[in-house]
Amino acid sequence: MEQQEASQDAVTTRIGQTAILLHAGDRQEARSRFGALWEEIGATGDARHRCLLAHYMADAQDDPRDELLWDLRALAAADDAAGPLGTGSTPLRGFYPSLHLNLATAYAKLGRREAARSHLRRAKALCDALVDDGYGQGVRGAIGRLDARLAGD
Repeated sequence: MEQQEASQDAVTTRIGQTAILLHAGDRQEARSRFGALWEEIGATGDARHRCLLAHYMADAQDDPRDELLWDLRALAAADDAAGPLGTGSTPLRGFYPSLHLNLATAYAKLGRREAARSHLRRAKALCDALVDDGYGQGVRGAIGRLDARLAGD
């Protein structure tokens, strides 16, 4: 059990290290490393790892259609971790507003305004799961900005 937990922590660390690479601007290398990690984890591996990895992999995409696919994978993995209808107790509960925000953003990039608005409504409805810290404030701010942009369309 201890070895399994250490292995899972190592995967989370590797995802985080690759995310740092992504945020430093090396999108191609980040995509490559995320892809290798995805192959290692597998499409049915630990749901929390799949969610986190897919969330960052979406950010590493140049094509909005690819971004959308990875955002959908991230949401599906979060649902896998949460149980039926996302109602279970999960450490990913506070991640749902961001997941729906990212889907709304991807749909908006693709000109699919109704789908974007639908996910934006879900993101807003789930904001009570956000802690009032820098992350929560950032997600709420991004929701507000996208809401204003979509209202102007």
